[in-house]
Amino acid sequence: MSESADELKLRLKKLNAQATQAKMDLHDLSEELPTNWENILSVAQRCHDAHAALMEARKAAAAATT
Repeated sequence: MSESADELKLRLKKLNAQATQAKMDLHDLSEELPTNWENILSVAQRCHDAHAALMEARKAAAAATT
């Protein structure tokens, strides 16, 4: 089952918001260091996963439009 153009746009918007929030969480954590240094790996992994999902969705969107 493939996504409609509207569903794909909505999914991209949601993933972009999640990736942006993860980026801001990582940025905020870096400014607080060394406080909460124990969270570096989990916050960085969440940021990596969010951006990976966004990039995959962008590839899928590009493939769907060609």
